[in-house]
Amino acid sequence: MTIAEIKQTTQGKMDQSIVAFKNNLTKIRTGRANPALLDTIHVEYYGNHVPLSQVANVSLIDARTISVQPWEKGMGAKIEKAIRESELGLNPASMGDLIRVPMPMMSEERRKEMTKIVRQEGESAKVAIRNLRRDANEAVKKLVKDKEASEDDQKRAEAEVQKVTDRHISEIDALVAAKEQDILAV
Repeated sequence: MTIAEIKQTTQGKMDQSIVAFKNNLTKIRTGRANPALLDTIHVEYYGNHVPLSQVANVSLIDARTISVQPWEKGMGAKIEKAIRESELGLNPASMGDLIRVPMPMMSEERRKEMTKIVRQEGESAKVAIRNLRRDANEAVKKLVKDKEASEDDQKRAEAEVQKVTDRHISEIDALVAAKEQDILAV
């Protein structure tokens, strides 16, 4: 593996970490409704547990209400039960075939808890980025040890990997700040 390949794979893995972090942020509840909030819910369907999105259409009615439209008649009660029993604190209401999931107002205390969760997720993402930096630096050091690269190449590569790391960490910080702003907005 060359230094250029090490830098390229590290950049790709860091980008994947950012994508995973963004995906985790969508699951954290704010005051507004978001269909992605229900992505973690699984429903029993003919003996198997499948994601909600595979048995129903999930969409927004308005800024504070999610609608869930089951594709089969008998699934409404199971979907409603799965949403109610999830750890999201939601209380769905059936209206014929349609299930409405209103977003409850969040208390100030709950908003602060959510910002702490966002910060923890951000810190986890930063740790993942730093681990990737460490792995890249170790791979470059191995090349130098095996006499496949010079020490000057090592210094340059480490500096470039550090720049990429700093850029990704600042992106995580920006995402955390934006999510906190979203949560704290009443």
